[in-house]
Amino acid sequence: MLFPPAVIVHGLPEARAALRFGRPVTLLSARGAALYAGVLWWRELVAAARASFPATPVRDILNCAAAPGQAMAALRAGQRVLVLDETCPAFPAVRGAAESVGAVVLGAAPPALDLGARGERRRLARWLAGDSGGALG
Repeated sequence: MLFPPAVIVHGLPEARAALRFGRPVTLLSARGAALYAGVLWWRELVAAARASFPATPVRDILNCAAAPGQAMAALRAGQRVLVLDETCPAFPAVRGAAESVGAVVLGAAPPALDLGARGERRRLARWLAGDSGGALG
């Protein structure tokens, strides 16, 4: 599955920063955000960012780390793309559940620019334009 360039966001200001250029973007939560911030937090963050920039094409991916319960909760809440560690014993079951509702479970997060890392906002426009410049994911 192909996604627009992914950007790891840790809050609404970063999500808005990623959308303000009007380029297609994938908002990606930090690793394990489903555990410490929650599924509903992510859904609300994405909705608020989209409302601020309704013309910007956005995909979003919630990272559940190795927590299959959080992944299932995300699916029940309407999340359609998520990350669950492929090594998680429940990965096949969660992937099957996701497929039954038209969702996708990735075994690893796509390469992404982490807006929580120092200095990465300066690289954002280039990253969204397709110039990865060696970003860490």
